[in-house]
Amino acid sequence: MLAPLAFALGATAFASAALAADYTAPAQLSPAPGVAQKTREAAARAARDAEKTARKAVDAAQAAAQKSKLAAGKISKALAEGIRHAAQKAAEAATRLEEKTAASSARALDETKEAAHAAQEESAKAATAAREALARAEDSARHAAQSGKDEAEKAAQATREALDKAQEATRNAARATADLSKRTLEAMKRSAQPADTTKRKS
Repeated sequence: MLAPLAFALGATAFASAALAADYTAPAQLSPAPGVAQKTREAAARAARDAEKTARKAVDAAQAAAQKSKLAAGKISKALAEGIRHAAQKAAEAATRLEEKTAASSARALDETKEAAHAAQEESAKAATAAREALARAEDSARHAAQSGKDEAEKAAQATREALDKAQEATRNAARATADLSKRTLEAMKRSAQPADTTKRKS
């Protein structure tokens, strides 16, 4: 959890420095129009990036959960290793999602900060659940290779349950990132309306 937080804080500092450098006058109380537009565009890009990453994370989580279900009742080292590999991919995808939502939160517009916080919170939950599922899958792989059938089946069942939880948590994170992306786009459209109205009047 510390790495994404540090990333978010670093991104915030960078964004603040960039905005300060683009001010046209020291006494100006708000960013110049060009700076404000760049800020909105950066927020939109970060939100879309997080949304795309979320979809990939959902796919990886679903693949791991499905692989585990298909292996239900079957105990073998090869099957357990295959599930472990799928769980690892899902955990890596969830970690990337956590990083992307942290970056998006750091660039969020004032109107979308609440949605950005929700997306970051849900992605952190998804990453935690995915890492827990990976730990279960690794344990299951060890049991499949070294333990008796009963112990191996218990470990496999624990893995299936953990992967199901990770899949649901990742879906929640994906919904949150989609909401953030939608709200960011709506905020950009609203901010563009006064300029369009002025052009029509002139």
